[in-house]
Amino acid sequence: MSAPTPTTTRQPTDPRGPTGQLATWLTATSLEQIPASVRERAAHLVLDGLGCALIGARLPWSRTAVEAVLGLEGTGDVPVIGWGRTTSGPAAAVLNGTFIQGFELDDYYPAAPLHSTSLVLPALLSTASQLPSVTGAQFLRATVLGFETGTRVGLALHGSEMLSRGWHSGSVFGTHAAAAASGALRGLDAAAFEDALGLAATQSAGLMAAQYEAMSKRMHHGLASRNGFYAAGLAQAGYTGIKKVFERPYGGFLSTFGEGHNPDATQITKGLGQEWNTEQITVKIHAAMGGLHPAIDAALAMTDGRTLGADDIESLRIEVPDAIYHHGWWPPERPLTTIGAQMNIAYATAVALLDGHVRPEQFTPARIDADDVWQLIGRTEVKQVDEPQDPSWTQRGYNTRLTIALRGGSVVTQALNQPHGGPDDPLTNVEIREKYRALAAGVIDADRAAEIEHIVLDLEDQPDLRRLVDLLAAPARGVLD
Repeated sequence: MSAPTPTTTRQPTDPRGPTGQLATWLTATSLEQIPASVRERAAHLVLDGLGCALIGARLPWSRTAVEAVLGLEGTGDVPVIGWGRTTSGPAAAVLNGTFIQGFELDDYYPAAPLHSTSLVLPALLSTASQLPSVTGAQFLRATVLGFETGTRVGLALHGSEMLSRGWHSGSVFGTHAAAAASGALRGLDAAAFEDALGLAATQSAGLMAAQYEAMSKRMHHGLASRNGFYAAGLAQAGYTGIKKVFERPYGGFLSTFGEGHNPDATQITKGLGQEWNTEQITVKIHAAMGGLHPAIDAALAMTDGRTLGADDIESLRIEVPDAIYHHGWWPPERPLTTIGAQMNIAYATAVALLDGHVRPEQFTPARIDADDVWQLIGRTEVKQVDEPQDPSWTQRGYNTRLTIALRGGSVVTQALNQPHGGPDDPLTNVEIREKYRALAAGVIDADRAAEIEHIVLDLEDQPDLRRLVDLLAAPARGVLD
């Protein structure tokens, strides 16, 4: 499928700058120019994101969000996934993004942390509602362009540094992912894409202190998706944005968000069209923040399939690099909220050791407040260590070491630089399908789940996506009910 024909052939202000180059590439890149392996992986990422949306739709905090947002926005013609209700395009983007991010099960990009499907898919579903029809091929092309844009802008800001500084990194540079995807579906020309990127940049925000107890952490990427949707729609209507937004030395995106941290604009266009970050997007297997996964994996490997009791463990020491230390550690106190538990490395490691897995059931109020968990948390020390934990590691990564002192005097240690599912050990497409089926089984019937899977994995040959939208829109059950 060729790229949608732009309404005009206008060029960006400076076609040679990073903003102009990205805008031009977004306009000119056809689906056929995206390698088949990238398209296949993108379809599986879409499937994973939709599975996360279905399981996230009826969580307690999602229900609060639905009632609040629909009370503010009212009805419309865009479905709210899993609810059988509709609202405006912007409001649907907020809610559908909130659902995907709802239980810390969605994808993330380790090198520049963001959750791509919670940004791209809601913006595309809202955009599609404004168009006469959308083919699966158009949807898939726009998805990949959104994935590539968000990750590249994040790399230019050295994304993990944003976490260390207290920004919710993905909601800062996620607006661009949503704007690129929505703009691609709208068929923007390069000049309009420049406006869309500028409009997205000026709406970027997100404070990481939301991780401790705030429901708003779940909504950050949904808000960024809405902002990107708005940016593309405004640009299509002729409303101009900041020109050369990545290059501006005063008040530009990189100069402002990257102040004092040497942002690198070349990362936006490096290998553009040749190197595909989509294939490096990580799919989670644990219901916790991605930076905690190496500690969880280490805990599971050390127990070798057997669970431990709190009385078996004398002490725990977890050593992690700067970004994970700031993003995933603070001394927790009772009562701990679900969002706090999913973000705290001591809690996640404790339940991995005690229960042998980290799934939704580890985040019920009763489990979060259990005495055996808090006994282990009280025996846990978390240390920031910036040098690699293993001399053989030359690349930056998670560099996590877990050391357990057992009752009786024995000490065991496990070090990991990447979790299972990470760039060095990605989940296979088969594993992604298995994860989707396990998630969907808890909230929708088997026939509906199977039809969604078939349509998504056959996107390139779908002449129209209305059936998929209908399947997503129907009510789902609550996973915690």
